Amino acid sequence: MPKSKKPADPFAQREADNYSNPIPSREFIQQQLQQLGQPVSHAQLCEQLQLKDEESIEALRRRLIAMSRDGQIISNRRGVYGLAASMELLKGRIQGNKDGFGFFIPEDGSGDLFLSAREMSKLFDGDVVLARVSGVDQRGRKEGMIVEILKRRYAQIVGRYYKEQGFGIVVPDSKRISHEIMVPDKNAGKAQDGQFVVAEILEYPERHRKAIAQIVEVLGDTKTPGLEIDIAVRSHDIPHVFPSAVLKETERLPDEVHDKDMVGRKDLRKIPFVTIDGEDAKDFDDAVFAQRHQRGNWTLYVAIADVSHYVKLGTALDEEASTRGTSVYFPGSVIPMLPEKLSNGLCSLKPHVDRLTLVCEMEIAVNGEMTGYVFYEAGIHSHGRMTYTEVADIVQTPASPLQETLQRTLRKRYETLLEPLENLYSLYHALRSLRDRNGALDFDTTETRIIFGENKKIREIVPVVRNDAHRLIEECMLCANVATARLLEGAELPALYRVHEGPNPDKLENLRQFLGGLGLYLPGGEKPTPTDYAKVLKQLALRPDKHLLQTMLIRSLLQAVYQPKNLGHFGLGYPAYTHFTSPIRRYPDLLVHRGIRHLIRNARNVHVEKQKDAAPLAKHDIYPYQLSDLVTLGETCSMAERRADAASYSVMDWLKCEYMQDKIGDEFTGTISSVTGFGLFVELNDIFVEGLVHISELSNDYYHFDPVRHSLDGERSKQRYSLGGTVQVKVVRVNLDEKKIDLQIVGSGSGSDKGALRNSLRKGDANTKSRQGEGGKKHARSDGSAADTGKHKKAKKSKKPRKQKPHKGKQADGAVTAKKPKRTHKHKSHGKANAKPKSDKR
Repeated sequence: MPKSKKPADPFAQREADNYSNPIPSREFIQQQLQQLGQPVSHAQLCEQLQLKDEESIEALRRRLIAMSRDGQIISNRRGVYGLAASMELLKGRIQGNKDGFGFFIPEDGSGDLFLSAREMSKLFDGDVVLARVSGVDQRGRKEGMIVEILKRRYAQIVGRYYKEQGFGIVVPDSKRISHEIMVPDKNAGKAQDGQFVVAEILEYPERHRKAIAQIVEVLGDTKTPGLEIDIAVRSHDIPHVFPSAVLKETERLPDEVHDKDMVGRKDLRKIPFVTIDGEDAKDFDDAVFAQRHQRGNWTLYVAIADVSHYVKLGTALDEEASTRGTSVYFPGSVIPMLPEKLSNGLCSLKPHVDRLTLVCEMEIAVNGEMTGYVFYEAGIHSHGRMTYTEVADIVQTPASPLQETLQRTLRKRYETLLEPLENLYSLYHALRSLRDRNGALDFDTTETRIIFGENKKIREIVPVVRNDAHRLIEECMLCANVATARLLEGAELPALYRVHEGPNPDKLENLRQFLGGLGLYLPGGEKPTPTDYAKVLKQLALRPDKHLLQTMLIRSLLQAVYQPKNLGHFGLGYPAYTHFTSPIRRYPDLLVHRGIRHLIRNARNVHVEKQKDAAPLAKHDIYPYQLSDLVTLGETCSMAERRADAASYSVMDWLKCEYMQDKIGDEFTGTISSVTGFGLFVELNDIFVEGLVHISELSNDYYHFDPVRHSLDGERSKQRYSLGGTVQVKVVRVNLDEKKIDLQIVGSGSGSDKGALRNSLRKGDANTKSRQGEGGKKHARSDGSAADTGKHKKAKKSKKPRKQKPHKGKQADGAVTAKKPKRTHKHKSHGKANAKPKSDKR
């Protein structure tokens, strides 16, 4: 490469302002690559930019990696960098399908490319690749061709092992992987036919050769206790074993808080803070106290465990917490983000022990408005661990003599805490009234709780009853989170916000048409506000189908995410919102705590208070994050949240199917919870389990799917099955491997007319489509967002399952089969059980 005069970077001054040893800006690097006209290596670019010292050379290497990660340039495994547009290449990830085809999802957000089964033969779902457009099919859709595989998604795959003559196969549990994995006998270890295993990939698939693996762990068979959690944890890559370095760091931490730890902190140990949580809770993030003044206003204290004091930047603890991103809750168990010594010990605000906290002290006016706030480091001594049920029984008006007796007993037990509890309750009413006046959304969704019997088998599934104590704590946490967002925004400190954008434009019109058919109206034009949605919710208050209609409203909204660009929180109606209140179980909260402590120790804001004996904390020691760092952290934390949800829902599906196995042939009354082109999903009343009535079971007529009305309409009979309708159904099949429950309508809804549609559908698998396939729905979250849950596993009942090829002709969704199906983004809805509240309100 010919040498020339050192080129001038037009953004050199900006780089010099931000870095002690500035290097060429991202814009300038892109400009140089454009001028060079060809991909170049790191060494060649260093020569072009005339970088000679080791520090600059290494800094450029890190910048190139970051630019490649952010999609500004393209790199391959040979270490060559170039502009994506010049190379006509796109970087993205693979999304697989059980039928063998797939899609290429570009990082830049441009249109997806269809990948044929031939292209997918060497790929797994989630692989990161370089691709280019290879053509356009007859329907005008772009097809892709894979140029290079940059990163493999899976090093290990969870699935079911089947023994053949001389070799075995593993059928992956993930429905997005259509490959069968070959396992030579010598690599099978102690695995037995039909067992679930973890297989380590030795050779990845090629176009004409299957992947080869060895069994590294045997999880057990369907009768193994806890198998469903073991499968979900490994299938979703949930980190569940703490590395030795993390355990060693944890062992060096003290067992209790000592007086010396109180140096530099405000001593609030005499204030009667209390924790209010569920009966089964073990990690207590937050404690509250409220004082009412003569003028009727309040001072609210929200004390949050100071995790950042123990989990320091750059430690193995911090790295593992970042990797995990969140605690993962399953019915009856939890995989914590932090080791138990921290999550259930030092950082848990247990009663009658000293604990280190960050405190948000807020002034609340009589009308519920926050008129001031201040943050500081403090030590507290919780005066009581109370449950939601106990607090509700104390503060709510008793409805019977038995409840009056219970209330007297509880009031005597918690006599010293009655005044602050009553202050909190009166404050709750003021805060709630203000939010109602401001038109905040309050989706009344039903959560469920699993009650286990012997051998961890479900005895019953019950709804979680929300009372005023739940809502009281939610309002307190909302206040603290809002104050935190205001602090960070006012200090102009780059930070992660909890962002929930408004309605999805593509779904808004369909929602309006659907509501219109029911005599309901959503105002607001193309950009409805939370107040507009709240008006619809009020119209639903007395309707028997209000829960299903609320779900329809939720589905029209985008998913809440973590990102440094504050776009407000639509569901809660706040212009700025973040997560501050759960650092034990959420990494974004820990990051926010570090930012607050940086502001406190350097006294950089009027809303922070530094104690006289508190030492300064240099920014690079506690909060060194640049905007680009926070973008990446926001993406990884959002991904970890979705991953945790998907694993939890997978376990719930398994447990519910297991629960229904001995109920085949039983009849139930149910409510139509979703309508698709391939059938009806019905939630069985009282037991909160959902199953599918496949369209092939509606044999008395030809049924047409109306996506606007969300109904299946009979062509001759005019029978209509609509969202919210009540039906009597019988359980006909339960498939634990596929996590599916098949139902049949009994009574007037069933028939025996074997029409052409039914015969066409039954040529394929009557349950080819699962709820998480095309036309399914998203999980409804109480924060007004939606959480993608991934698809169900499809496996045949035979000993050696084979992946079903796409059926030609009429498909189960009632549409003509296309050679290149359209990728959809619709996923399954599930109930949530025995989990820490996932609402953005806490």
